[in-house]
Amino acid sequence: MMKRSILVPILAAALAAAAVSCSGNKQVGVLTKPTPATSNLPGKEYPKINPDLSVVFRVEAPEAQSVSVNVGKPYTMTKGEDGVWEVTTDPLVPGFHYYMLNIDGKRVADPNTKLFFGSGYWSSGIEVPEAGVDFYLEKKVPHGEIRIEKYDSALTGETRTHYIYLPPGYDKSSERYPVLYLFHGAGEDETGWSTQGMLRDIMDNMIAAKEAVPMIIVMERGTATLVDTTEHKPASMFDFYAFEKVMMEEVVPLVDSKYRTLSDRDHRAISGLSLGGFQAYTIGLDHKDMFAWIGGFSGSGRGPGAAGRSDDLTPALNDEVSLLYISIGTDEPAGMYQGIYDLHKLLEERGVNHVYYESPGTGHEWLTWRRSLHQFAGMIFK
Repeated sequence: MMKRSILVPILAAALAAAAVSCSGNKQVGVLTKPTPATSNLPGKEYPKINPDLSVVFRVEAPEAQSVSVNVGKPYTMTKGEDGVWEVTTDPLVPGFHYYMLNIDGKRVADPNTKLFFGSGYWSSGIEVPEAGVDFYLEKKVPHGEIRIEKYDSALTGETRTHYIYLPPGYDKSSERYPVLYLFHGAGEDETGWSTQGMLRDIMDNMIAAKEAVPMIIVMERGTATLVDTTEHKPASMFDFYAFEKVMMEEVVPLVDSKYRTLSDRDHRAISGLSLGGFQAYTIGLDHKDMFAWIGGFSGSGRGPGAAGRSDDLTPALNDEVSLLYISIGTDEPAGMYQGIYDLHKLLEERGVNHVYYESPGTGHEWLTWRRSLHQFAGMIFK
């Protein structure tokens, strides 16, 4: 059991210095010339990232009257004689950014890039390199596998899907593994952690470096509506009754029956980002007999509204839970940052042991959550 509360306000420079990886004299993530984004489709030159992390966007639309790109804010593009529209943005912060084009008033995806599910729809995305940091990049290490698991849910009357990370060597061994249940945020789905989150590379690298215990990770779709609506009608997006029921009565038993899991509470963790962090805290605290490790990235506690309960955040948790983890980005919206910080202070005041981490210089974004997973995964099951 943890016996202390930990504050981790890591400075950006210190974080980068600690994670420097070099190939010859070239530092990871440092651009010396305009370079196509790694999130581009194969063979596509644009978007192109400049050494100062500004981005050049180009789109061929010779018949269009107006074209802009929105990546954090809108940028009006200029049409060339060849019918190609172009703009160079301000320098962007490192990490993953959703973006969309607007062509004559219609929002469209960039045909040059991969699509990512976020904000409730499939959109374009761009990965801006982070100088000196490679913990979420693919390396020459043994690789795990992400499988897509479909199952028929009697509770929801539909075929549901979750993604499952299996650690390197899973199919060649008879070993049993601990399980982390990891949730996405509002407007995203079960694909998020394996694409935008770069989960496989994070875990492969950590396991190879012996920074994390080999584990199975289940990424479930975080919404559910029961067939029997008379049993429960959702009060708000923070009402997790149906999702919790699906998790406990269908997902956990299915995973334990189909995969070689260590199925006791000491080998079962639950965490998530944003709304998924509130889900993880709610389900984890409701089922402390099932989960010994609980984390929330940019979202934790019982959540506001109908699910807002804090009466069980008492020192008794110190003997009931092996780890409570909370994280937030330093540049998140003021209200969101304050809510998580206030929870941290409440836990301190009540004598509840926990880890609190602030991701330096990041907002409500995937770089915050990659850093949080990297830290959380290195603490659990030990």
